[in-house]
Amino acid sequence: MTGQHGGAPPDEYVEAEIQSMLAEDPDVAEQGITVVRRERGLVLYGEVESPHRREEILRRVTERFPDLPITSDIGVIRTQAPTEVEELP
Repeated sequence: MTGQHGGAPPDEYVEAEIQSMLAEDPDVAEQGITVVRRERGLVLYGEVESPHRREEILRRVTERFPDLPITSDIGVIRTQAPTEVEELP
């Protein structure tokens, strides 16, 4: 999902604010997302546990910064129960 809106290039303060928001918001509490400034916007990198979580992160960022182009490179980790017993030495 990409939110493409106009606006000036982001500065390091916006990058840090988004990083803090993702880590400190109790409904998100996501420390595994990296925010990288590009020429005309930001790219969010990382992995989350579900597509819903990824969409929620993007929704919160685009709500807070509606005029900032945001590109998502957030993957979804496949979490499944183990299928076999782990043998330890």
